[in-house]
Formats: sequence, structure tokens, C-alpha cells
Amino acid sequence: MLKTLLLAAALALTLAPPASAQDDVKAAPSCRHCGMDREKFATSRMVVNYEDGSSAGTCSIRCTAVELATTLDKAPRSIQVADLPTKQLIDAEKASWVVVAGKPGVMTRHGKWAFADRAAAEAYARANGGAVVSFEEAMKAAYGDLYQDDAMLREKRKMMRQKAMEHQHMNHEGMKQDGMNHEGMKHDGMGHPGAEQKAAEPAAPVKP
Repeated sequence: MLKTLLLAAALALTLAPPASAQDDVKAAPSCRHCGMDREKFATSRMVVNYEDGSSAGTCSIRCTAVELATTLDKAPRSIQVADLPTKQLIDAEKASWVVVAGKPGVMTRHGKWAFADRAAAEAYARANGGAVVSFEEAMKAAYGDLYQDDAMLREKRKMMRQKAMEHQHMNHEGMKQDGMNHEGMKHDGMGHPGAEQKAAEPAAPVKP
């Protein structure tokens, strides 16, 4: 009887629908380190699960490298990454990774993508001029790119801030100009007496 119940439970778990592919996005909508939308970048997102029960959601292997470098007192229990074709989270250490030199990825100049299926990874590498590597090799590449990637990101953000300031300045100048035009119209109206004022002036005396 017990054996039958165990078999039934195992079968129920096997047939149960999988959890949402992006339940982790609800728990961590934005990347801990760069603030990027993890739903928008669902194909590269990662989750670091620590032994103390905490977890960290990131947008990419670049930000996962930053996460691991800044939490040296916490031991990772597991690291998950999105399978590029399906967006489903898979074991990052068991995944087949593709590093594409010279072709931008998420937060990096050199794309780094994970695949559950090695054949799919090899096909992607052939199509994009990349190399299939292990998780350890992909992480080493992420750390190796970190300095130049951060310099690129700082420059991009600097340009974005400058454009935002220029746009704000243009809007402010436009509002000032509109205000000056409005005041000019009011001044013109006050400087020219209306018909009522002319009608109130005394008539010239009639000579006999």
C-alpha cells in the first residue's frame, strides 16, 4: 500500500505543470547590481541561491560575477541561468555556455549565453562565430571583461545623463519663452486703449 502511494505521488509530481518560467522575476524584478529589468532581459538572467536561504537575482553573468565578488562571506548553494531558447532557469554549472567575442551581450562587449542542450549551443556558436565553453570558463571570461565592460557602461550612462540634461534644459527654455510671449501679449493689450476708453473721453466743444 505504501509503495503504491509513493508511486502515485511520484507520478503526480512528474505530471504536475512546471512553475512559471519567470517566478524568480516576480521575486526580483530588477537586477541587484545594475537595476535593469530582469523580465526584459529574461534570456540572460541568473539567480544565485545561498546556503543561508537568501538569493540574488541578476540580469546577466556580468552582474553575477559582481555579485559573487562582493559576497565572499556567503557560500552559493546553486547558481541558475536562463536557457537562451526557452528562458527556463537551468543549472548554470551544467549548462553549455557560448562566448561570442566581438558581439555584444547583456552588459558586456562579448556575449555570453547559456544553453540546456549542447547541440543547440554548438549550432549557435557556429552561426555566430562563438565558442562552446564550461561555466567556469564563461565566468573567467566575465571577470576578464569586467574592467572594460564597466568603462563602456560608465561612458554610456554619462551620455544618457547628458542627453537627459540637454532635453530638460530645452524644455525649461521653451517654457520661459512661452512665458515671455504671454507677458508680451498682456503688455500689448494694456498699451492700446479700447473702444470703451475712447468713448469716455469728453467731446470737443462746438464753436458757435
